[in-house]
Amino acid sequence: MRRHLITLVLAAGATGAGAATYLAVADGPNRRSGVTVNASESVRRVPAGRRTAAARATTRPFDAAALRRAVRAYFEKRPGEAGIMATDLKTGLAFGENEQERFVSASVMKVDILASLLLQRQRDQRRLSDGQRDLAERMIRESDNSAADALYSAAGGGAGVRKANAAFGLKQTKPFPGSWGSSWTSPADQVRLLRHLASDRSALKAPGRRYILGLMGSVMEEQAWGISAAARPGEKVALKNGWTPVYRQGHGWAVNSVGRITGADHDFLIAVCSGGNPTMGSGVATVEHVADMVADTMRASHA
Repeated sequence: MRRHLITLVLAAGATGAGAATYLAVADGPNRRSGVTVNASESVRRVPAGRRTAAARATTRPFDAAALRRAVRAYFEKRPGEAGIMATDLKTGLAFGENEQERFVSASVMKVDILASLLLQRQRDQRRLSDGQRDLAERMIRESDNSAADALYSAAGGGAGVRKANAAFGLKQTKPFPGSWGSSWTSPADQVRLLRHLASDRSALKAPGRRYILGLMGSVMEEQAWGISAAARPGEKVALKNGWTPVYRQGHGWAVNSVGRITGADHDFLIAVCSGGNPTMGSGVATVEHVADMVADTMRASHA
């Protein structure tokens, strides 16, 4: 299976009349499945060279109210429910819509599992074993559920992760005792956790932060959808996606994407969560479009 460092050096191909297809390892059973996003739903791709020094010099004051109206109007047209939280560590701009609402976490919980386990090992002055590092690589890069099961157990399950989350300052995340993928989380909490990976003011020391972001920056190519749609040529992306059909905690598909986009002028932390999507592809389209919409507005704005 191919892996790659997620760096947009050239522009992503423009969407044609057909459809963009994503191959994904499902969050439920470990299987491969074709996921199709209709061309009409695909996010706009920005040609290389569009973002220039001149364009950056003409930024306007950030209008959060106007952006909120646009995001709400988009959400109202989409099936299901969604929320987003985004912040730019370089400019200080931040935006959220439904950011404190809880959604089924699916595999974005895997970042929390690894961060919790590393925090525990840090406090015990121990390192991950070679076997645990192999599991962590499979869990983040390949979204392997069996690896996540093993590391969730090693972290103490729901109780262990809940204790670590208190140190991370998470407020809405509720780890599920037996099944990590059934946990609840919010876009705001996911950005709080991302801050602990991106900032020196973190409960985690630098080696642990670099380790997690490194894995998130080299996920399998077929899992590089999501908040990466908001990146521009030359920017680096570290992300983790989650997707699962929901049976007992709602209906439809839960589709989430969380991560970091770093470039010369911006350092975005973005989390988009959604539920009640009729298909995975519909959820992917919602996640990508709103991530791009919000990041695009923040790029063109100043505090």
